Amino acid sequence: MADMESLKNSIIKGDQNTAKAITAQALQEGMSPETILNNGLIAGMNVIGAAFKKNEVYVPEVLIAARAMKMAMEVLAPKLVEAGVKPIANVVVGTVQGDLHDIGKNLVVMMLKGAGFNVIDIGTDVSPDKFVDAVKKNDAKLAGLSALLTTTMPMMDKTVAAFKAAKMPTKIMIGGAPVTDEYAKKIGAAGYAPDAASAVDVAKSLLGV
Repeated sequence: MADMESLKNSIIKGDQNTAKAITAQALQEGMSPETILNNGLIAGMNVIGAAFKKNEVYVPEVLIAARAMKMAMEVLAPKLVEAGVKPIANVVVGTVQGDLHDIGKNLVVMMLKGAGFNVIDIGTDVSPDKFVDAVKKNDAKLAGLSALLTTTMPMMDKTVAAFKAAKMPTKIMIGGAPVTDEYAKKIGAAGYAPDAASAVDVAKSLLGV
């Protein structure tokens, strides 16, 4: 019988083949897709996220775990759709205009996906208008803005202003090496995440999950 503890551990270890095999077996045995998602895949990513926050694991381990989850999700996703299981919320994530850095953003995307969000990654060098359009198009409740350069931080301010000008109630969280909580408050962003693992906690608290 498919064991969710083993599935969770396969995600933590980044064992793609085992993660995929247990997911397929669990579905075959009639386990609900939601149970597999929550008790196996998300449970494993939660452990990785907590360990990453404490510096007990590093970026490579997170990438390997996320890849294992992605493989398992390829098997699970169609069944989740069939069962009508909806993600927590749609989130648009991108690096602001003028900034081409994406490692931090990619980690945030993985962590949010691992926590059950549907993430629309709109890449790097994203203009304020493109952020606003992506949120409208995907009916996203939340937007995540990343910047790794002090010179591109003002684009966060401009992006927040663009959302306000468009009279959109979207919650905006920001992050990146030079960014601070103080800066988030100054520009009127709803939240600030110091690292990828914290981004999940911030996203959930902003959406009241």
